[in-house]
Amino acid sequence: YVRMRGKTLPVNTVEEMKKRIIVEKPGTLTSFLEKFNEYMHVIAGDREAIKRIAREFVEDKAKEGVIYVEVRYSPHLLANSGVKEIPWNQEEGDLSPDEVVRLVNEGLSEGEREFKIKARSILCCMRHMPSWSKDVVELCKKYKDEGVVAIDLAGDESLNCEANPEHMEAYEEAVRCGIHRTVHAGEVGPASVVKEAVEVLKAERVGHGYRTLEDDDLYKKLLAQNMHFETCPISSKLTGACNADFTTHPVITFMKDKANYSLNTDDPLIFNSNLHHDYQTAHQHMGFTEEEFKRLVRSNHSASFLPSSISSHQSLLIQDIYCKTSKCKLCFKD
Repeated sequence: YVRMRGKTLPVNTVEEMKKRIIVEKPGTLTSFLEKFNEYMHVIAGDREAIKRIAREFVEDKAKEGVIYVEVRYSPHLLANSGVKEIPWNQEEGDLSPDEVVRLVNEGLSEGEREFKIKARSILCCMRHMPSWSKDVVELCKKYKDEGVVAIDLAGDESLNCEANPEHMEAYEEAVRCGIHRTVHAGEVGPASVVKEAVEVLKAERVGHGYRTLEDDDLYKKLLAQNMHFETCPISSKLTGACNADFTTHPVITFMKDKANYSLNTDDPLIFNSNLHHDYQTAHQHMGFTEEEFKRLVRSNHSASFLPSSISSHQSLLIQDIYCKTSKCKLCFKD
């Protein structure tokens, strides 16, 4: 398949590729992100691959017992046309960011029908490519009723901390048009990045947000606002975002303070992980109890970007979500 597309990979088998890209020891966020360079040039620009990956993503989540998932990606990183500075050293092609979103939506919808769960997407602006951000918010607007539920700002905080004016303009437009907003902030960057995300970009959720704890006043303010933190225990260890010792992880503080947060899986391929792994880690090393998992499921529901008409129905399934994701398959006996 790779040869058919005229592409090359540094290895010849799936197992060899896994050994090359899977991160097993703590490193840095930068070194983690560099792993995408190994294979993204093969996927980007390929209509069949993009749609198939979206569908199979839903299949994977269904196997984990999830009944509603929000997946985020950058349309521009999967395109090879209509993009300033085409990524992954690709040649100009004919797959635009707009068509990428359409293909992902189709793949997710197929997965929804086949595996009987709900899947929505969040489109990412990239910190190092502010020129893409206007396109991203326009795509969020265009596909707001076709599966896209929010805008995000992602990328390497250690290299690009403060939001560019073009990012700010995109988020201003998102606020004006009623587009939900989340921002990767405080993963490896300082608490000031979290403050900017909330106060300037008007984020409704914070991706990771661990470094918020470095600013006590900000943390107390966000607790009072019931700000939602999207935490990822396994990821935070392997990117060097947090101490490798899970027993001192910032999530424990969130738990003790009854913060509004969720446990998530960040890049299951490169971290060779899944949602079960993150939940088991919280139970085994962070002191999470059955009651805390129940509370998490309730807060996850209230913080989701699912449209209110669907979300109201989804609230009837909260106990079912808990049984599938937290109790039966993860930490506690039937």
